[in-house]
Amino acid sequence: MFFSKTCEYAMKTMIYLKAEHREGVRLGLKDISSHINSPEPFTSKILQQLVRYDLIDSVRGPHGGFSIKDPNAQLSLLQIVTAIDGDGIIRKCVLGLDECSAEHPCAVHDEFVAVRDHLASILSHTSVKTVADGVKNHRKVLTR
Repeated sequence: MFFSKTCEYAMKTMIYLKAEHREGVRLGLKDISSHINSPEPFTSKILQQLVRYDLIDSVRGPHGGFSIKDPNAQLSLLQIVTAIDGDGIIRKCVLGLDECSAEHPCAVHDEFVAVRDHLASILSHTSVKTVADGVKNHRKVLTR
């Protein structure tokens, strides 16, 4: 919809890891990819990106796997979106112009600036923990 496929699956991954978090427990690639309904090679690349952006930990070996980097951190969906897709969705011109502002608006600037600002607000005020709690309690789903 608004985000790249990679970003959508990164959000699902982070929500799943948070929902399943237990101290000292790491989840494997197969488990994660099956629960977010994503091909393993694609999930592997997403997990690598999340490790690179310091959002999750990765441990290799027979007792390895992935876990949330800081389970007590108040991580927002906006942090995941900007890590994976950058801040373009909340900063860039909807028509792709290099210069677009209130002083030099594009043809649809006024119509979309409120939508963009509202989306940024929702993403920044929605925590991964809140969404993960809904998944953990079976009130919300990650896949159908």
